[in-house]
Amino acid sequence: MKSISERHLYIKEQLYRNGFVTVQDLAEQLEVTGATIRRDLKIMEEENILRRNHGGASLVHDKVIELSLTDRSAINPEEKARIAAAAAALLSDNDSMGVTSGSTIEAFVRQIRSKGPMKVVTPSIRLGVILSEKMEVDLRILGGRIVPESMSTRDEYAIQGLHNVRCSKLFFSCDGFSIEDGVTSAFVEEAHLTESMMNVAQQRILLADSSKIGKCGFGRICGIEDVDTLITDSGISASVKRKIEALGVEVIIA
Repeated sequence: MKSISERHLYIKEQLYRNGFVTVQDLAEQLEVTGATIRRDLKIMEEENILRRNHGGASLVHDKVIELSLTDRSAINPEEKARIAAAAAALLSDNDSMGVTSGSTIEAFVRQIRSKGPMKVVTPSIRLGVILSEKMEVDLRILGGRIVPESMSTRDEYAIQGLHNVRCSKLFFSCDGFSIEDGVTSAFVEEAHLTESMMNVAQQRILLADSSKIGKCGFGRICGIEDVDTLITDSGISASVKRKIEALGVEVIIA
């Protein structure tokens, strides 16, 4: 039997993927009683993660759930790998590149193949290590307070490090996006840093799997129309794709 922390993580992952859960499905999947699941949901409701309803629970106003990078990497790995490959194909010789933190961005960094010397700036120590070990790179890590969950910085010190930087391309991710709310992150500080990185890049490329459509984080990064290219998967509906393209955004289905 899974521990209470393992059950809560599983419930979070299902909420992240689907936006809702049912007591019956969770009881069967976790091989516990309905009473156990109802107690779990009550605890998680008190933590403001979800809202219980008849027979299950849903996210609070489509809020974004903050998961560790390791936990996020386990969600939709096939879609992220395809998105990462499509993003890597956009790199040109001698590009200068900004990369944010995130599981999809990490998948992208792991797929990069050296095309000559490359200049890179990132707030992520984790991604900096991966980049420095696999290619010839002039690497700059943005300073500031380290956030353990993502092993990256996201404060004013990091933003100050961008003052003398210009990039040909920025590859970034998000926790949610929609035409109404724009591109969002779970944290205001992370959103502010990503917005600042957008301001020093000629081309802004968003890597986001379709599970993030309609989700909304607390921090707004930008409007959808501020993105040059969106790389996502086939889970995006034809109507949403058309609406995003009508805003002048190139949409690539990986």
